[in-house]
Amino acid sequence: MSEFNNVTVVREANVYFDGKVTSRAVIFDDGSKKTLGIMLPGEYEFGTEAAEIMEILAGDLDVLLPGNDQWQTISGGQSFEVPANSSFSLKIKAVTDYCCSYLK
Repeated sequence: MSEFNNVTVVREANVYFDGKVTSRAVIFDDGSKKTLGIMLPGEYEFGTEAAEIMEILAGDLDVLLPGNDQWQTISGGQSFEVPANSSFSLKIKAVTDYCCSYLK
């Protein structure tokens, strides 16, 4: 889906790692939430409360998912899932555009 209709966009940005990762929240009529964002090259670690699906719209990165000891390479057009109440590490190799869907 390349666009979202009938949604609420939270005006204030989520800003992490000195502005190298930013996103905006999109809330749907059913209460579900996604964030749309950009990550600049660098290494980051994120924690989750809810399970997530990270869709990489453009860019290149390596991800280390919970319970794994091998980094996985992800490029634009691919996605990965992260379990709830966990953390994951990213090595962003090129400016990366992403959409994160929060699962209930």
